[in-house]
Amino acid sequence: MQLKKLIATVAAGAMLSTAAVADKLKVGFVYVGPVSDGGWTYEHNVGRLAVEEAYGDKVETTFVESVSEGPDAERVITQLAQSHDMVFTTSFGYMNPTIKVAKRFPNVKFEHATGFKRADNVAVYSSRFYEGRSVIGMIAGEMTKTNTIGYIASFPIPEVIRGINAAYLAAKEVNPAVQMKIVWVNSWFDPGKEADAAKALIDQGADILMQHTDSGAPMQIAEQQGIFAFGQASDMKNFGPTAQLTGIIDDWAPYYVQQVGKALDGTWESTDTWGGFDTGMVALAQFGDAVPADLVQRALDKRAAISAGALHPFTGPVNKQDGSVWLKAGETADDGTLLGMNFYVEGIEGSIPQ
Repeated sequence: MQLKKLIATVAAGAMLSTAAVADKLKVGFVYVGPVSDGGWTYEHNVGRLAVEEAYGDKVETTFVESVSEGPDAERVITQLAQSHDMVFTTSFGYMNPTIKVAKRFPNVKFEHATGFKRADNVAVYSSRFYEGRSVIGMIAGEMTKTNTIGYIASFPIPEVIRGINAAYLAAKEVNPAVQMKIVWVNSWFDPGKEADAAKALIDQGADILMQHTDSGAPMQIAEQQGIFAFGQASDMKNFGPTAQLTGIIDDWAPYYVQQVGKALDGTWESTDTWGGFDTGMVALAQFGDAVPADLVQRALDKRAAISAGALHPFTGPVNKQDGSVWLKAGETADDGTLLGMNFYVEGIEGSIPQ
């Protein structure tokens, strides 16, 4: 629409402007952390900005950051549903509040990240983060000098447990002597707790850190202590220029642009999306200078094999922690088991918090 040709008078222009605003698709985002976290929420917000860039004045986006998973989530989701056409809720703990609110607002389209409950107006989406963790696990297994990898975990949900198991199996495959030490912080974003966890793991002998938490604090500790680490959800090199070996990047932008586009053209429907390397929803940050060239190539080859479906990170023989057989030789894990994973694989010490 060429507005200059249509605006004959100032009054007509004002009326047209009002109509244009009314016709915008209003899209809201609920974030569990601050957009400045440098990790999980930062990448979701990159996706929101990509929506604005893609559709310009056809959309209007808003966000609410640092919303805790509980009553606050239901309140914020309700407020957005009252004034928006589409709402993205971007943390696992928002699942039940999203379903509850969606029942009261059947004409609003909801998208929930990392959950498993759907409805006619609720779609779910997630990334196969475990594919990336399998690659970084291999790198960690090859590069550790102490044979001890530290893992800072958030909450004991299947997504996090999958990542621990995938990283450990990959590290163990290339280094049978490797051990993994795990500290649970029971938070997605708490720089203080994450930093304390990083220090505790280093005290236990870890010379490489992994994390499934959202702040750059562990990377900063690794940089200060002269050890290595991997970024989580985003490229965290700024937090540890020499410490970061690579990082798992969650690229939500293409999915957000796609789904908002479907809402705009009337083709949106409730779907279940679980993308990995093959869709670009999981990517790797640039490799650090400390990673040997031959290991970089092996990591890239592994990524390519996973992306092509020629390699599955969970391929037997694999036993559960108690020694019982989970996957026989050559057998691969099905998505149902992965989505509900509530056990460690054999070789990981400690117990999963209840």
